[in-house]
Amino acid sequence: MDETDRRIIDALHGGFPVCERPYLAAAAALGLTEDHLIARLDRLLADGTLTRFGPLFDAGALGGAFTLAAMSVGPADWDRVVAAINALPEVAHNYARDHALNLWFVLATETVDGTAAAIARIERDTGLPVHAFPKEREYFVELRLPAMVPS
Repeated sequence: MDETDRRIIDALHGGFPVCERPYLAAAAALGLTEDHLIARLDRLLADGTLTRFGPLFDAGALGGAFTLAAMSVGPADWDRVVAAINALPEVAHNYARDHALNLWFVLATETVDGTAAAIARIERDTGLPVHAFPKEREYFVELRLPAMVPS
């Protein structure tokens, strides 16, 4: 990741133009061409620097639901379980924690009932129980970290 990649990530992290040619508008603001911006985003996705590039929707406002979920996964099963979870389009992201419940993930489903179905599918595919922590209240915390080169 070079300085241009960091500028792209920092600029697009908090918003993306809503217009007929959003990549062109974003590229112009960064002093790049549209093709150059798209090529860089494609490379950042392909090499795993970015795992996702797209909008975040408020599932609840659209009739769906967000649910924080956690599992206890042994080291020997880690890669298998993470792969099974990541295969579901309802999984927004996941992360490891140093805790008895060491794998946490967020489910975003199109319907409220979709959460139970996604959890059942994960339990069936992994053979492990999922602990669901549905959202009771919403807090907005805009966490923006600058793109940095790992040391």
